[in-house]
Amino acid sequence: MYNHALHQKINNILQDNRVSIADRDNMFYTRFVANATSIHTLYTELYADHPMADAAFDALLQTIVNAYSQRPEVLKQNDEKKENKGHWFLSNEIAGMSLYVDRFAGKLNDLGDKLDYFNKLGVNLLHLMPIFQSPPGESDGGYAVSDFRKVDSRFGTLQDLISLQQKMSSGNMYLMLDIVLNHTSHYHEWAEKAKSGEQKYQDYFYMYEDRGLPDEFDRTMPEIFPESSPGNFTYIDDCKKWVMTVFHHYQWDLNYKNPMVLVEMLDNIFFYANLGVDILRIDAPAFIWKQLGTTCQNLPQAHSILRLIKLCVQVATPGMALLGEAIVSPKEIMKYFGTGAYKARECDLAYNATQMALEWDALATGDTRVMLAAQHDILQKPYGASWITYVRCHDDIGLGYEDYTIRHAGYEPIAHRKFIQNYYTGNFHGSSASGALFSVNPKTQDARISGSLASLCGLEKAIRENDESKIEIAIRKILLMQAQSFFVGGIPLIFYGDEVGYTNDYSYLADPGKSYDNRWMHRPVIDWNKNKKIETKGSIEERIFSGTKKLISIREKLSVISDHKNLTWLTPHNIHVAGFLRTDDSRRLFCVFNFSSEKAFLTWFAFKENGPDPERLYDHWQGAYHEVKTDEEYLEIEPFCFLLLEEK
Repeated sequence: MYNHALHQKINNILQDNRVSIADRDNMFYTRFVANATSIHTLYTELYADHPMADAAFDALLQTIVNAYSQRPEVLKQNDEKKENKGHWFLSNEIAGMSLYVDRFAGKLNDLGDKLDYFNKLGVNLLHLMPIFQSPPGESDGGYAVSDFRKVDSRFGTLQDLISLQQKMSSGNMYLMLDIVLNHTSHYHEWAEKAKSGEQKYQDYFYMYEDRGLPDEFDRTMPEIFPESSPGNFTYIDDCKKWVMTVFHHYQWDLNYKNPMVLVEMLDNIFFYANLGVDILRIDAPAFIWKQLGTTCQNLPQAHSILRLIKLCVQVATPGMALLGEAIVSPKEIMKYFGTGAYKARECDLAYNATQMALEWDALATGDTRVMLAAQHDILQKPYGASWITYVRCHDDIGLGYEDYTIRHAGYEPIAHRKFIQNYYTGNFHGSSASGALFSVNPKTQDARISGSLASLCGLEKAIRENDESKIEIAIRKILLMQAQSFFVGGIPLIFYGDEVGYTNDYSYLADPGKSYDNRWMHRPVIDWNKNKKIETKGSIEERIFSGTKKLISIREKLSVISDHKNLTWLTPHNIHVAGFLRTDDSRRLFCVFNFSSEKAFLTWFAFKENGPDPERLYDHWQGAYHEVKTDEEYLEIEPFCFLLLEEK
């Protein structure tokens, strides 16, 4: 829609900044004008009644122009290449790894020396866990940021980060970094000024002189960490006020009802974009808008802010995709891709946390019915957006999938989740897992699960018992879990150490800054002597690394794996087997996974229900052909094994 006053305002700003709208900057100008009305509409929905609305909107427009003007030419060229590809992040040729720089390599410069390792594995996207300045002992793993633009000295310098990005880019690798939109460290400059009494910066946070409003908020706000950080407010003696601290007492929630907070944080987003970040991971977006009488999570205004940010990024730095780290139910996560006129125009990517948890459910039970019951909701993801798929990350494993999916399989939800918890903590007879419960709610007994991929799959116990048969089963489980994650649709993201089978690291217990948080057991310090064992044929490390590498290689060669809403789940002819079909104009790939400890039998009819009957299938994993037989005959699948069957 044409808005003369708005477009004239933009033209004036561009002229003042000497932007050549008819020449080299024409595409930027075109993007700006095309999105200007939507930007203004979303902004007005949020801030029309704020006394600083007009001034802050002018600042927002200027921030967009500054970001484009300051963008290095090489990044502008990359923007154009990505736009020409269209939804570049849907590609089957991208596979990633998430890691802590210090625990993986030491410093950023040391990480640059490890790029050959990633190339050997086939990884071309690196997610660097938080690297910006955060206080020792009160960092929340780097998510309590005290300076959004200063690399923490533990990792090196900002120039080291820039050098790493340039080295990665020259090797056709992508970079993902985090931004924490919801809160800052209490040592951030804004918080320090708020403590000293500056009203401008107190208005950047939720600060109250008494417990009146905090008590009202607490009536409907859940506690995120009830064990280690109960409540949602902390008293600040320096300024004699209560401040909202949803996560930890040292993390102050930003007040996005103040439009200048949005402008300031948008400027930080553009700072990361102009460092060459390809995917920006927005931490905890569900929490960024607070409203009395609500849970203060997943509110409509949070989505408006994300849509506004997406439009601004699309104008100034369109080559950077946005990942929303919203770990919520499938029905709720869909909203983070955008709805209505903003469908597929909010976050480009989201974590498929539900699918991750469902894989762990199936591995514990040997029953895929809970997994399959949840797929209708997961498949609602719009075209043009994609998932981050994974089986482990730095965080815990939640069991937040819907109760109806559990009931569909004939289980009672509370008892079923209790079984899963007991199974992965090794407290169920016959369990091979070594994990621990995280953040147990003393009232409801809800809890999440900590533990490395290898330990939860039984490798830790198998090694301790020196039982080769159990080691083999554990490795099968590891590769089964990774395989489904790699082929189910989205960008697969391996958590560092999982590619060589790191088991739980219990040394965190001796560190006072970490001992209270058992998630550190699955955040290992890499022992490069152990990793060198990938060169020793038959070692545990080599078997897992080679298997993971093979999965990435197969995926990279199959364009049908690109995430073009081309996935159909197969009819569940065997409750132990989950299977799906990936299709494009010229290929059909059937992926089937046996989550049982026993050999599974799958009728050949399963491959005939979606399109023409195939005659012969080639298994990319085993390198073997299978002749499709009659409906009364069966494909045999070994325990904890899978097949990647392409019609030939």
